Amino acid sequence: MSNILLESYLESNSIVSHQVESFNRLLDSGIQSVINRQNLIEPSVEGFALKLGKIRLEKASVIEADGSRRPIMPNETRLRNLTYAAPIFIEVVPIIRGIEKSASFGEVFVGELPIMVRSNLCYMKTLTRQQMIENGEDAEDPGGYFIIKGVERVLIGLEDVAANRIITTRKKSGDKIASVVFSTAPGFRARCVVTRAQNGTFTVDFPTVPKSLNFVLVLRALGLKANDVVGYAGDLLPFKNDIMLNLEVAEGKDLSTAEALVELGKLSAPGQAKEYQQKRAETQIDNYLLPHIGEGPEDRYEKGKYLIQMARKSTIIGNGLAKEDDKDHYGNKRVKYSGELMEELFAYAFRFFTKEVKYQIERTSARGRKLSIQSIINPDTITERIAYAMGTGTWVAGQTGVSQVLDRTNLISTYTHLRRVKSPLAKKHPHFKARDVHGTQWGKICPSETPEGQEVGLTKYLAAMAKITVGADEASTEQKIKELGKIEKL
Repeated sequence: MSNILLESYLESNSIVSHQVESFNRLLDSGIQSVINRQNLIEPSVEGFALKLGKIRLEKASVIEADGSRRPIMPNETRLRNLTYAAPIFIEVVPIIRGIEKSASFGEVFVGELPIMVRSNLCYMKTLTRQQMIENGEDAEDPGGYFIIKGVERVLIGLEDVAANRIITTRKKSGDKIASVVFSTAPGFRARCVVTRAQNGTFTVDFPTVPKSLNFVLVLRALGLKANDVVGYAGDLLPFKNDIMLNLEVAEGKDLSTAEALVELGKLSAPGQAKEYQQKRAETQIDNYLLPHIGEGPEDRYEKGKYLIQMARKSTIIGNGLAKEDDKDHYGNKRVKYSGELMEELFAYAFRFFTKEVKYQIERTSARGRKLSIQSIINPDTITERIAYAMGTGTWVAGQTGVSQVLDRTNLISTYTHLRRVKSPLAKKHPHFKARDVHGTQWGKICPSETPEGQEVGLTKYLAAMAKITVGADEASTEQKIKELGKIEKL
C-alpha cells in the first residue's frame, strides 16, 4: 500500500519541487524586493541621483568571443566549463535637481545570475522529451541544481530558528528565564532578549548595547509611561507583581523619554555630548531593537508593548504556569532553500554594486567628465561575488558548505543530496538533544538517514513525501488581518 501511495505521489510531484519552487519565487518577486529596498543611489554630487526601477531577467545565455550573446543549454555549459546564467537588466532613471529625466530612461545590464536547471528561466522547462534528447540533455534529470564553471552544484537547505517568534527557555544556571526573539528585517537579523531573574526583575539585551539594560529604562526610552506599562501588564497576578516590583526598584522610572534616551546613550557613548548620546540611543533602539516591528520613531511604542509581552511570557514560565518552549520542536524552526539563500546572496552583492556605482559617479564628477550610465556600471561586481560564493560554498553570514558539488555516484545519491538539510550547530560540540530524533520531525525529516560520526543528527534529509512551502508576502497578509479588525498592529 505504501509503495502505491509513493508512486502516485511521485507521478504528480517532483522530488526536487522544494528547490525549483523556491528559486522560481526568487525570480518572480525576491530579486525585485531587493532592488526596491535599495532603489535610490545618492552620490555626493549636488543635484544628482539614480533611481532604480523594474528588474528583467532573460533566459540563460552566454557571451561568445566575438561579443555576441546567444542561448545556451545546460549540457553545453558542462562541456565548455561555463556558468549556466541569465543576464540581469535594471531600469535606471537619472534624477537631476529633483526632476526625473524620463527621456534618459533605459535598461542597463548589471550582471548575471546563475540559473537553476528546470526553473522558469531554464530552456528545459518548456522542451519536450524528444527535444531534450536531441539537445543532449537527460530527459529524466530532475533539475534543482546550478552549473558553475562546468560543475554541478546544489544549495543545501539550512535549518534555522523561526524568525520573529518569542521562544522562552530556562538558562543553564536554572535561576533565570530568557525570552528570545530573532527579529528579522530585510537584510538584517537581531537577537533580542528579555531576561527574568529569580527575584522577578527584568533586563533587556540587543545588538550594539555593551551590557544588559534595565527593563523600565528601555520602556521609558520607547515612550511608555508607568501607567501604560501597568495597563499592558494584563490581569495575570504574578506578572503584575513583577511589573510593580520593576517599577519600584528602577532608577529611571521618573525620567522623561529624552532623559531615558540620554541614559541609554551614556552606556554606548560615555563622555560624549548629551545631544550625541541621545542620537546614538535613538539609532540603537530604532535599528537594532526588534527591527521586524519597524525602524522608525513611530514604531517605538509598539516595540515597548512587544517587550512587555516577552517579559510576560518569562513570568509565566518562571512561575511554572506553562512549560518552557522546546528549541528542537520543528514548529520553532524553518528551512531555507535555494530561493531564500540566493536572495541573501544577491542582496549582499547588490550592496557592493550600489557602492561601486556611487563611487564611479563621484569620481567622474570630480574629474569633470561627462557622465554616462553605461560607463559607471560594472556588471562584474554582482557576477563575480555571486559566482565566488556559489563556487566555494562560503555564504553571506559566514556559513560554509552551503553550496556543494552535486553527488552523482548514483541516482538515489543525487536525489538525497538535493533534499539535504544542514543544521548550523558546530559539529565538534555534543548537542545531544539537537542530534536526537524529535517527534515533530515525523513526516518531515527521515528518522534513519544521517551520516555517522560528527555529522550525526546535524545533517538530515527530507522525508520522501515532505514538501516545503515557499512562503507568502507577509505585508499583504498583515494588511488583510488589519482590515478584518482582529488586531490593531502586528
